[in-house]
Amino acid sequence: MFRTKEAPMVNNSIQVQTTNDYSLFTSLNGNRNLNKLHVKRLKESMQKKYLFTVIVINEKYEIIDGQHRFNACKELELPIRYIIVNGYGLKEVQMLNANSKNWTADDYVTGYCDLGYEDYLTYRHFRKKYGFGHGESQYLLSGEYKKGKAAAFYAGDFKVNQFNKACEYAENITSLKELYDGFKRRTFIYAMITLLGKNNFDIDYFKDKLKRQPNSLYDCVNSSQYIMLIEEIYNYRNRNKVNLRY
Repeated sequence: MFRTKEAPMVNNSIQVQTTNDYSLFTSLNGNRNLNKLHVKRLKESMQKKYLFTVIVINEKYEIIDGQHRFNACKELELPIRYIIVNGYGLKEVQMLNANSKNWTADDYVTGYCDLGYEDYLTYRHFRKKYGFGHGESQYLLSGEYKKGKAAAFYAGDFKVNQFNKACEYAENITSLKELYDGFKRRTFIYAMITLLGKNNFDIDYFKDKLKRQPNSLYDCVNSSQYIMLIEEIYNYRNRNKVNLRY
C-alpha cells in the first residue's frame, strides 16, 4: 500500500503586511548601532531589484530583525513588508544577530575607504605603517578609550582627533622593538600610551634602562602590571624614585 505525500500544515497566524508609513516603526533599545555602509550596499542592491523581504517587529512595532533593510527602504521610499511576532525583544534580537554573518573590522575599514571616508583612509594608512591592532589604533588616533567607541567605528562615525600625537606615540613604542618582542601587545601599548602622557616619563631614559637590563621586561597580564613593572625597571639603582603609577 502506497502512501501519498501530505501537504505540510501551514500556520496562517502570522501574515505579511505592507505599508509606506515609516513613522509606525521604532528601534529597539539595546540593539546594535546602524551601519551606514551596510545600508548603502542594501540601497544599491534594492535599486537594481527590490526582492521580496520582510522585517520582523513586535507588538510595539519595535524592529527585531531588519533595521538596515528598513532604513534602506525608507531612504528609497520603498514599501515596508513586515510581520508582527508578539513578545519578541532584545533576547531575540541578539539571537538573530548571533546567527548572521559578522563582518570583520578589516571589512568595515575597506568598505568605508572605498566610499572615500577620509578618517578611515588615514586609519588604514596608520595601521599599515605601524602594524598595531584595531583597538590600539583607534585609541591612539581618537585619543579616547571607551567601549562605545567601537560601535561608532563600525557605524562609520570614527574620527581621527590626534594624528600627529598618535604617530609620535607609535614611533616611541615601535622604537622598543629591538628591546622587547612584545612591543605590539595590546596591554603593553595601552600601558605605554598612559606613560607617554606623563611628564615624569622619559622614553629615552627608559630605553637606556632596558639596554642595561635586557631581560627585565616581560609579558604581563594587563596594562596595570606593565606600568608597575616599567616603574620598577625605571627606578632600578636610581636614588630619586619616580612614581609612574599615579
